[in-house]
Amino acid sequence: MNTNNTSPLFDLHGHTALITGSTRGIGLALAQGLGHAGASVIVNSRQQSAVDEAVAKLTALGIDVHGAAFDVADEASVEAAFEVFDKQALGIDVLINNAGIQHRQPMLELGLGDWNRVINTNLTAAFLVGRAAAKRMIARGKGGKIINIGSLTSEAARATVAPYTVAKGGIKMLSKAMAAEWAQFNIQANSIGPGYILTDMNQALVNNPNFDAWVKASNPAQRWGKPEELVGTAIYLASAASNYVNGQIIYVDGGWLSVL
Repeated sequence: MNTNNTSPLFDLHGHTALITGSTRGIGLALAQGLGHAGASVIVNSRQQSAVDEAVAKLTALGIDVHGAAFDVADEASVEAAFEVFDKQALGIDVLINNAGIQHRQPMLELGLGDWNRVINTNLTAAFLVGRAAAKRMIARGKGGKIINIGSLTSEAARATVAPYTVAKGGIKMLSKAMAAEWAQFNIQANSIGPGYILTDMNQALVNNPNFDAWVKASNPAQRWGKPEELVGTAIYLASAASNYVNGQIIYVDGGWLSVL
């Protein structure tokens, strides 16, 4: 029974959500937002200390939270983590593939190792974790929600971030592929495409006066976004309100993609 003032369409009580890369920035904001909407959340990082810190923060806010330290880009690590979830009876029915890294370098200078590292963390990991989660959603027979975090670069390229751009373009199409194969099992797979958001990963850009001015001048909102401004879209895509929405990407960018 929904005991708060939230519409039942957006109520996440009784759901368990795994958010990868969720010990800071966008991921932590999403974990907090889904937790406040009623979900039990699982936070993730490769570092146990970061996981423990995030668990403590969310517990202090009254959120039902678990921690899981594993490498989302390593198949064996992902499979081992899900075996632990199984033993703990954590039936994940909401997955947010948020973990990601950035590497800024012109393509003519870009090494294959850095290319592979960005692709693996930002794209292949979403496949690995999504596959493990979907297998269990299908076995339980109750469906589920997969939300893949894309980017403005799912739609438009920018110089010096080629592997990130390719990975995030792939995230948009991975969501469509998931929808094509798993919609029959009542799994909805969609993407969120954040605009320029104030996060640790973007701090160097925020600190660059020219880039900061360009972001504000090129965006109709005339400002950077905040991590918490992605929460509403995530709750929508994680909830019953989006049960017939599948294979889509929603850009949360202040209107940036709407203008030239």
